[in-house]
Amino acid sequence: MLNELSNFAPLSLARAEIWSALCREATDAAAKDRALVRPMNAAILYHSSFAEALANRIAHKLADHDLDQHELLAAVAQAFVSKPDIIEQAVADLIAVRERDPSNAEILTPFLYFKGFAALQAHRVAHWLWHEKRLHMARHLQSRVSEIFGVDIHPAAQMGKSIMLDHGSGLVIGETAVVEDEVSILQNVTLGGTGKQDGDRHPKVRRGALIGAGAKILGNIEIGMGAKVGAGSVVIASVAPYTSVAGVPARVVGKPHSGLPGVTMDQSLSEPDYVI
Repeated sequence: MLNELSNFAPLSLARAEIWSALCREATDAAAKDRALVRPMNAAILYHSSFAEALANRIAHKLADHDLDQHELLAAVAQAFVSKPDIIEQAVADLIAVRERDPSNAEILTPFLYFKGFAALQAHRVAHWLWHEKRLHMARHLQSRVSEIFGVDIHPAAQMGKSIMLDHGSGLVIGETAVVEDEVSILQNVTLGGTGKQDGDRHPKVRRGALIGAGAKILGNIEIGMGAKVGAGSVVIASVAPYTSVAGVPARVVGKPHSGLPGVTMDQSLSEPDYVI
């Protein structure tokens, strides 16, 4: 299974470009600081593909005395080979971070150091394990991600692609939550339930929404496509598409807007005088 990662096919154009950028940036970093030669080689340059490097990175970060790096690597590699979409989603997530985060203009930094990116990719593996009925292995990954990165995503939660979990610290996403494509979520956000209800009980965040730092979104409610939730808000009712809400409890602020703030990262809550 591990050998299959070395020649992971088919190789998409986006994945080829990302892998080329990673290798180039790692080489440049090692050339500028000789202390980084060994870690850049171990994390990227000694590997033959993006999939292989990512699998090793996840296993390296999450290994412990219960499951060592080789045991975790086998599980991650099996997930990647069985569900290649995981790799394409990781590529899309990296591109999203590079395009949306004003503090970062490269691929290397989020791949190596951003907790939100690493936690999301480990969650994708845990999600695959969950649906393979390997529930305790999935729970193990969830627990390790929470311990190492401070991000707690239930293995059953459904995550799209081109997602940015900015900073990641303190993020909690419940079992029946859904986060669609092109969403950005900042730190200390909760997508939680409202008590001890059974069944479908967590929020559904639709494409292109932006969730501000510290927001608490509770219950089986919908955050519509292109919606914005202001920092520190408590949301207990559905939010219409292209609508901004803020406050405790959250209420509509400003006028409806256009675009996808999850992509543009426009966090302003005073909207232009037009509607979709």
